[in-house]
Amino acid sequence: MSEFTLAEQAYQQLRDRIVRLEFAPGDVLREDELRATLGIGRTPIREAIQRLAREHFVVVVPRQGMFVAGIDVSELSMLFETRTVLEPYAARLAASRGEEAHWDSMTAALDGTLAALSDPADLLAIDRRCHELIWEAAGNRFLLDTLDTLYAQSDRLWHLYLSDVADMSDAVADHGVILEALRAGDGDRVAELVEAHVRSFDEQIRDAVTERLTSPLG
Repeated sequence: MSEFTLAEQAYQQLRDRIVRLEFAPGDVLREDELRATLGIGRTPIREAIQRLAREHFVVVVPRQGMFVAGIDVSELSMLFETRTVLEPYAARLAASRGEEAHWDSMTAALDGTLAALSDPADLLAIDRRCHELIWEAAGNRFLLDTLDTLYAQSDRLWHLYLSDVADMSDAVADHGVILEALRAGDGDRVAELVEAHVRSFDEQIRDAVTERLTSPLG
């Protein structure tokens, strides 16, 4: 396996663990422990850490170590204002560039909704898959990479604030209507729907953060 592939593997595994809070904000990341846990060598892990640092999942402090980045509540507005611009743009591109194979895959993902209703994490996985298919259909790898990172940051916020209380069924249901607009090639309509979808998630996160900050037990 090439160094590039190993670095990508290390990156994906580490990011997933950070997003799911297996590595919580502030946790120390020790290279020797990561090598033992992942079964991957020093160079790919260092490359993965550098990439995660660029994407603000990890903070590297010279002579002190590597730490899982905290989640700065003050930056929530920047995260979601970026998503509310780029996600609708990607959806508009997808409406004109997407193929039936993309929408068939999206249909297949949504077909799993009923079985996932009892598990919010499974519903979130369906939501993510629908977004991924829209990004792929947009046909712009730079946009895809950016949105993938932004979604992962939003995903981490969901695990931190909403995983125990959020009802993801409405979010997944949104994708059924979005899919209809995509199949119809209606770029304006799908952009409008996707923006509303992202804003709704933003509002849930803001409400949860506000409640956590104002709670006497927070």
